[in-house]
Amino acid sequence: MSTDLAYATALELAHRIRRRDLSPVEVMRATLDRAERSQPVLNAFVTLCPEAAMAGARAAERAVMRGDALGLLHGLPLSVKDLVPTAGVRTTYGSLIYRNHVPAQDPVVIQRLKQAGAILFGKTTTPEFGQQPLTRSRVFGETRNAWSATRTAAGSSGGAAAAVAAGIGVLAVASDGGGSTRIPAAANGVVGFKQSLGTVPQDWAHDAFGNISYVTPMTRTVADTALMLSVMAGPSEADPQTIGRPSQDYLAAVQDQHDLKGLRLGFRALLGNTVLGADMRRLFEQAVATLAEAGAELSECTHDVEHVERLWFIVNASYRRAQYGHLIAEHRAIMCPTFLRQMDAAADYSAAELYDGILMRSRLYRQVQGWLEGLDAIVMPTLSRAALPLDQDFFAPIEIDNQVTDTIRRAWYPYTMPFNLTGHPAISVPCGFDSDGLPLGLQILGRPGADATVLRLAAAFEQRRPWAQHRPHLPELDA
Repeated sequence: MSTDLAYATALELAHRIRRRDLSPVEVMRATLDRAERSQPVLNAFVTLCPEAAMAGARAAERAVMRGDALGLLHGLPLSVKDLVPTAGVRTTYGSLIYRNHVPAQDPVVIQRLKQAGAILFGKTTTPEFGQQPLTRSRVFGETRNAWSATRTAAGSSGGAAAAVAAGIGVLAVASDGGGSTRIPAAANGVVGFKQSLGTVPQDWAHDAFGNISYVTPMTRTVADTALMLSVMAGPSEADPQTIGRPSQDYLAAVQDQHDLKGLRLGFRALLGNTVLGADMRRLFEQAVATLAEAGAELSECTHDVEHVERLWFIVNASYRRAQYGHLIAEHRAIMCPTFLRQMDAAADYSAAELYDGILMRSRLYRQVQGWLEGLDAIVMPTLSRAALPLDQDFFAPIEIDNQVTDTIRRAWYPYTMPFNLTGHPAISVPCGFDSDGLPLGLQILGRPGADATVLRLAAAFEQRRPWAQHRPHLPELDA
């Protein structure tokens, strides 16, 4: 696969396939080859399915040649995070318990992507049950950052982010339960969008009413995210959060961006944390200036903010204990110690404590709505610093500019967890490089249901600070 083809956008590839100057077979063969060669370098895939993917590509080519009506994603390679079930393709959830598990049915979101013409070629790595911001598992080992083999791909959608950043498949399904899409997107220099609660159905979620995890698109450009979301979004009878949601034209929102006149944006550099890396602060200030130059009216947000780590942990860990408690009792010896330590810490929460967490979640939602009063969106960093070292201990404090700070959740990504709890849409877009040449991200937070506005802002920023021309140095793949 030529480097230019590997890094082509989904919109470009779809157009070329429709024009018949590019075959889905050619695209898929090259994608699989790149994925296989990437494994010793990035280790971003748990499972590849070359036979089924090539059969799908050949069928897609025949449909083009017959002149059939084609879906928005016809012939485009698709990877899916290994937390999301896929019919007939191994889904391990990052756990040795499920190392040979093959689901019988696709969830609604995967059905929609396939019906639109996307072709599944592989499952990307995730830590056990997605419960780490570092993508490592006893199933596959460690996933490395696309920009540096000494840094983590972050997580829990680290495999998806590293693969997309490295030009291995143009579309990726990720998920986000506390930042699991946005964190690795920022660390690997790609676009990660956690849409509003109820935008994309999750018919396989155990908790249909209190869910805080979202299945998301991950791509290299904002327009490709809008394209993918156009297919993924929409109500499903199996997900009560989606019922009655009005449709939005996500693609129209990102096209022909010229200015942001009339939009009122807030900005804040900290969100309960006290330390922000100098490189991130510099890039954030530049990003705010770029948005002002685009015509947006900017004002600093000065509301007091508390860490929501305990609230998030009470709600999330209690949910996970209910999901996986029986597995812990039976399979503890083969489970990830980091996962077990988190679950053990939640073992004694009472029903009263859990419900207090649920009430706190409601208060947090109203607090964030208060921040947005009179504003269309708020911008902030996605992470306090670039990707952490590959061997970072989850429970150890992290360093920022050679200063020992706090835990990963409190010091690295305090910006992401709150909005899983509140349901607000939030997107991470690349905003530049740190002094070591590693990418960092800008997060844009919008009002619930205003996903198109968030995408519009992200596209306008991307237009003025283009990123897609930047590619990680991967001679093993690009030679």
